[in-house]
Amino acid sequence: MTSLFDSYQLGNLRLPNRVVMAPMTRARATADGIPSPLAATYYAQRATAGLIVSEGVQPSLRGQSNPNTPGLHTDEQVAAWRPVTSAVHANGGRIFAQLMHAGRVAHPETVGHHPVAPSAIALKAELYTGPKGLLPAPVPRALSTEEVKGEVQVFVDAARRAIDAGFDGIELHGANGYLIHQFLSSNANQRTDAYGGSVPGRIRFAVEVAEATADAIGADRVGIRLSPGGQVWEMAEDDVPQLYGALLDALAPLGLAYVHALVTADDALMITLRKAWPGAFIVNPGGQIGPVPTDQALGERWLAQGADLIGYGRAYLANPDLVERLRTGLPLRDTPDKDTWYSGGDTGYVDYPSYQH
Repeated sequence: MTSLFDSYQLGNLRLPNRVVMAPMTRARATADGIPSPLAATYYAQRATAGLIVSEGVQPSLRGQSNPNTPGLHTDEQVAAWRPVTSAVHANGGRIFAQLMHAGRVAHPETVGHHPVAPSAIALKAELYTGPKGLLPAPVPRALSTEEVKGEVQVFVDAARRAIDAGFDGIELHGANGYLIHQFLSSNANQRTDAYGGSVPGRIRFAVEVAEATADAIGADRVGIRLSPGGQVWEMAEDDVPQLYGALLDALAPLGLAYVHALVTADDALMITLRKAWPGAFIVNPGGQIGPVPTDQALGERWLAQGADLIGYGRAYLANPDLVERLRTGLPLRDTPDKDTWYSGGDTGYVDYPSYQH
């Protein structure tokens, strides 16, 4: 039976194991989206993962959601990411940058721009804006048809910058209620043009972004994260099996590096989607259904169900040596205080020592 510790060929990358460090926002960048120098230490400490997927990185200023998150849309940001990717590679690791466009999950107080979205439909939620705290989400401005094409180019430009910064590839964040997922949804997307309405319309933006980024940097350097049926940030999808079946069918000819799926649907649908995807399939059990993945048994259960790689998120916060702890059966450290998840310097970020044999 396949083990978490078996190697795997992902495109042109040979992964030493099947453990993926899932993307997690840490909010330690500067106000200008420059990643902290501590990020090099943070990711290098976790380089024994088969693959690291970075925290969400905004592909444009307008695409930023939270304060103090890093970007990939200026030369200064690219320069600041190079020591991070170099540190990961020096420690034997591989790292993809997750490109995360907020869409309507953004506030002018955070980025100085009014948010855009498929339709002018606001979240019924408050968003954290920094010094002014939580404020009601504004009604976003609906993108025109031409502007949608411009947002595709935003992802392309950021993908090219990611490769320039030394990343091994990029992951498109098509999950958890952000822009790509907003186009997929049947409530946030009320468009009547080619990017809305029917299933082919609602998957169009995701497919165009994947196709354009694959053309720009190579398909084997592009993955996409999905959350079928996921309800984060008030998402709703009326026809989940049809929608995601059509999406995977449209993406399959591109030869992407992988699909990274959160377990936000029941096992039967997840297995159906795995069978429908001809390439590498990452399962992240830490969705809305089932337990948060913290042990070897849960990961290997999904490997037995057909997954190729397993994403671990929170377990990596306090366990930079997660692979070694799983391999040797050592207990995992408890998840750290939530107060350190999105703020601070070293504390709760780079101050967890690795296991010493």
